[in-house]
Amino acid sequence: MKRRLSIGLAVVLVLAVAGVVVWGRSGGDQAGGGGLTVVRGVIGSEKQAFFTDQRVVDAFAKQGLKVEVDTAGSRQIATTVDLAKYEFAFPSSSPAAQKIQRDKKVTTVYTPFQSPMAVATFEPIVQLLSGNGVVHKGAGDYQVLDIAKYLQLAGTRWDQLPNNTAYPVRKNVLVTTTDPRESNSAAMYLSIVSFVANGNNVVSGPDQEAKALPQVAKLFLDQGYTQNSTEGPFEDYLSAGMGKTPLALIYESQYVDRVLRRDGSIRPDMRMLYPAPTVYSKHTLVPFSANGNKVGQLLSTDPELGKLAAAFGFRTTNPQVFREVAAQAKVPGDLVDAVEPPSFETLERMLDAIQKQY
Repeated sequence: MKRRLSIGLAVVLVLAVAGVVVWGRSGGDQAGGGGLTVVRGVIGSEKQAFFTDQRVVDAFAKQGLKVEVDTAGSRQIATTVDLAKYEFAFPSSSPAAQKIQRDKKVTTVYTPFQSPMAVATFEPIVQLLSGNGVVHKGAGDYQVLDIAKYLQLAGTRWDQLPNNTAYPVRKNVLVTTTDPRESNSAAMYLSIVSFVANGNNVVSGPDQEAKALPQVAKLFLDQGYTQNSTEGPFEDYLSAGMGKTPLALIYESQYVDRVLRRDGSIRPDMRMLYPAPTVYSKHTLVPFSANGNKVGQLLSTDPELGKLAAAFGFRTTNPQVFREVAAQAKVPGDLVDAVEPPSFETLERMLDAIQKQY
């Protein structure tokens, strides 16, 4: 009797285990540990810290999702990444998102947060450029880098500036950017400087591209080697200081994130300038499935995820949330001198023309 009972229990256990295995395989999207639905996306690298933060992971888990991401440059996401592997794309620029949207024939997109381009620098550089009319106070309680004046100065060496005792080095006055062939932030910088070089108009069409290119191409070519992610020049700015990187193009969110960490990485002599005009890098999510769409909806409407995005320095769809962060980080709640980037096709042609000169 005991032998029959043992055999019967063993059969039941085998069948139960087989049932679990079959159910687990049939789930497809289901992840182990809690039965969360896995949603895979490709994002700009500057958002990786946000998506991998445990608080963000937990916020998505409350909604039944486990979001897994790969990173790539926005230009790459729009042109070379195999999007068939993903349920959403989340580049850092609206032109790249618009191309993806057209190519994939998607009608709905989400822009849950954005970040204006900024320039990280140091107080001695601010004083020096202020004395040369390149930096001045903006409409609010912040300072701006006048791009028109900067373009007039670009090509001049620092040691040729009058009364320069703070930074008398033998290299050109240039904002350090990333590689325009690979990085979205460099494309946003191209949007800014080409707007000014084109008589304060968004560049549109081959004639205007040809007019702006000679002046703006030098701003990249004269830098020499450039890195392919904005984290590179920003980390140089934080660690190597004024000697290596007196002016670094960054996303405002990077600087604000470091200020909010209160880890000492933003030192008392460090400053942030806003280009006048600047461009907002609009982080735009393009969904390819119902689950991808749910990620976009949650990022746009979930209060917890909105507060976490603001804590990483992003300006969210709820302006009041960022104003609270802005007060802590001592940055403006609103920026009025901002322009739109050119179309993706115009940016691509200008970037290709610069690339050929490397």
